[in-house]
Parts: sequence; structure tokens; C-alpha cells
Amino acid sequence: MISRALTLSLIAACALAACKPATPPASDATGASPAAPSTAPSAAPPAGKPSTLARIAGDLNPLPDPRDAIKASMDRFVAVRSYHATMDFEGGPGGMMGRHEIDFVAPDRFRMQTPMGTQIIIGDTMYMHVQGRTMKMPMPKGTLTQWRDPAKLAQSEAGMTVQAQGSDTIDGAPARKYLVHHEQPRPTDVTMWLNGDGLPVRIQVASLMQGKTVTSTTNYSRFNDPTIQVEPPQ
Repeated sequence: MISRALTLSLIAACALAACKPATPPASDATGASPAAPSTAPSAAPPAGKPSTLARIAGDLNPLPDPRDAIKASMDRFVAVRSYHATMDFEGGPGGMMGRHEIDFVAPDRFRMQTPMGTQIIIGDTMYMHVQGRTMKMPMPKGTLTQWRDPAKLAQSEAGMTVQAQGSDTIDGAPARKYLVHHEQPRPTDVTMWLNGDGLPVRIQVASLMQGKTVTSTTNYSRFNDPTIQVEPPQ
């Protein structure tokens, strides 16, 4: 981010310096003005050799830093108005835990369809639909919405390290792969794939449950789809 800003500032400064008219030269002792400078065009850089400004811009604007790419992705993800996600779990004490389908509508509406039933969360209220019955229950304030809080995200980023792992393909589309290590709220390794818009299209996390490794894989799609609606059950 800093390199990009510095590059743009430098290019702007150089452009202004190039366009700024020179101070008119003073007359010599005889009162005559010096001869007008030649209007012949300056020599262009040899073919195939970048100009000085291009070389400076290239030096100051390298490929995006992996950490900056992930932080920008977090900001973009928090700003989306809706998405659909599927979560698959493998491993754990009971083996496969089935697929979970999630729909989200900003700022605080979730619908989660699990093998056990459907849960709808509106703010800090959960509606659970199990075996034909719907139960309404309060949730601790901020249970889910805390992860859209900029302060919480900043805390998560505090001890974050990121390693770029090259290019990949997700559902036939190109993506960039990163290994992210978080220290907060607890040490966790996360593999993330970002699409061309810098949004996460896949997130994979390995964790321990009762001494067994559980791997969750979440695939995201339908970002900002206005047809996604989450309403409380009637």
C-alpha cells in the first residue's frame, strides 16, 4: 500500500515538475535576452529501454505484499452486502460432519442449513427449526457480528503473517493462494484463495476437536447478489 502511494506521489510530482513553466531567464549585462532555447525534441530512450520515470515506478511498485493483499481482502469481504457459502468438514471424533449451507445479508442476517436442521440469525436472535418445530432464543451479543467489527479485525491482524503460494484455480477460475498464520485469538493456520477482485473464494482451516484434526473448507460465491434474502420464520 505504501509503495503504491509513494509511486503515485512521485509520478504526480514528476509530472508537475515537467509541466511547470521554467522561470524566465534574466537579461545579460547588455540588456539583451539570451537566445531562445532550441525546440528540437530531446532524444528518446533507446528502443526497448524504459524511461527513467518508468524504472523508478517499477522499483517502487513491486508485486503486492502478501500481508497487504490479505488485509485488503478482509476489508473487501466485510464490505460485501451478501454472499452464499458452503462449509464442508472432514475428520474430527465422528469423521465427516456433513455440509453446511450459509446465506448472509448485511449487516447481521444469516441462514445456516445443516444436517441437523436450519438456523436463522437476525442480529442477536437465533431461530432454530428442528424436526418441524421452530424455537427462538437469544444469543450473546455480538456472537457473529463481532467479526465484522473493524477493531476485532485489527486485533486478528496484529500477529498475522502471510506467505504467498502462487496461482491456483477454483471452480475453473484463476485465484491466488496464501497461507495465513494468526496468533489472535489463538494460533491458527488458514489457507486462503482470492479471486481477481481480491475477495476470498475458498478458506481452509485445520483445527483440533477432542484431540482429532478437523479440516473445514468454505467456498464463497454470489457476492452482492440482491436475490439472497434472509427473513425470520413466520
